Amino acid sequence: MKNILILDTGKEWGGGTNSLLELLRRTDKDKYKFTALFYHNYSKPGESDIKTEIEKVGVKFLLIKYSRQSVSSKILKETGRALLFFSERLRKLYIFFIEYFFRTEGNAARIARLLKDLNIDLLYMNNQPSSNLEGIIAARMTGIKSLLHSRIETELNFFEVKAVNKWLTKMICVSEGVRESFLRQGIEPLKCSTVYNGIDAGIIPAIPPDEIRQELGLKGNELLIGSAGSLVKRKRFADLIKAMATFRSQNPEVRIQDKKNPPLPPFDKGGVGGFFNKIKCVILGGGSERELLQKEIEKNKLNDYVMLAGFKSEAISYINAMDIFILPSEREGFPRVVLEAMLMGKPVIASRIAGPLELIEEGRTGFLYNTGDVNTLSSHIAKLVLEPPLRKSLGEAGRKRVIENFSIEKYVSTVENNFAEVLKL
Repeated sequence: MKNILILDTGKEWGGGTNSLLELLRRTDKDKYKFTALFYHNYSKPGESDIKTEIEKVGVKFLLIKYSRQSVSSKILKETGRALLFFSERLRKLYIFFIEYFFRTEGNAARIARLLKDLNIDLLYMNNQPSSNLEGIIAARMTGIKSLLHSRIETELNFFEVKAVNKWLTKMICVSEGVRESFLRQGIEPLKCSTVYNGIDAGIIPAIPPDEIRQELGLKGNELLIGSAGSLVKRKRFADLIKAMATFRSQNPEVRIQDKKNPPLPPFDKGGVGGFFNKIKCVILGGGSERELLQKEIEKNKLNDYVMLAGFKSEAISYINAMDIFILPSEREGFPRVVLEAMLMGKPVIASRIAGPLELIEEGRTGFLYNTGDVNTLSSHIAKLVLEPPLRKSLGEAGRKRVIENFSIEKYVSTVENNFAEVLKL
């Protein structure tokens, strides 16, 4: 049996957390013994925390006493920001090396001691190179094999590229787009392999759609557009709010045809008694951008049409209650939330970035648009709102694509194959 240490430096629950737990539930326990080392015991809002969930799958959970930012490093950083105001690139490099000498080296030494004390055969890192640099260095210090599961595309500096190429044994990328982004930055091709995230096709939402829609205040035949994710800048939920405002203001003189419900009146520019009153939008998730997004909703006078519903532990039940799912992010890896929406048979609109580009077949399972192009996003929304048969056909095709290509079994077996390759089993 091989001992594997999982290193996770994250601060909040996300799709990568769910994918890690799915892996731990299904990996062959006769071949691999896991220990989890986390920087934070972050919460699963309203329900649990990562320590509890890790221990539920029979894995020992450890918290590392990591180096925090010192007063000296704060002063040096602020001084550097002031002196290097003329160059963003130089500022970033300067701050990186302050972090490296004041924090990263110390953390690497602590991790290295644990690797030795626990007799670890493989260090498995659940993030991306910049966030796991101390893990890569710790593996070099101890001569232990290392595997990094990079779940998002990110910009590396020259030192991080060198560290990956010289000291990391292998990197798993969650999509070809993520892999290609690292290759463009100088990561050696043989270091990288692509393993798409997977999902359990047998998932049954715990809460019926009618209950969700009632909770959200929807009535009868109202259409629900939705999205989900942490309320942070890179998710660009403000674009979705702006697209809803554009959509409302366009006032097309058309009617929706639906056999189950009578035709609705046309859009009304004022939003009173018009078709737009039959359409609502919900954004699930919590985060630092909530206040700004609420102001955007109020600025566009969308209080009655767009709601921020907060974090939902049973997010897939809410996605199942939606008619259209939208992901407006500027940067992703291979978003699990899109897998969930497609599995639930929902047509998906997403920005044309790594991950969605490989998940969504344009015009067959959903639509893509250039990040930040609010007008095109609004047009895609209008098309799906006005054509129920199209919504149905895209949703059915998306569900079929997920079941056939992105099973959880395939995901787990491919990650295990990477374990075996790195360990030379």
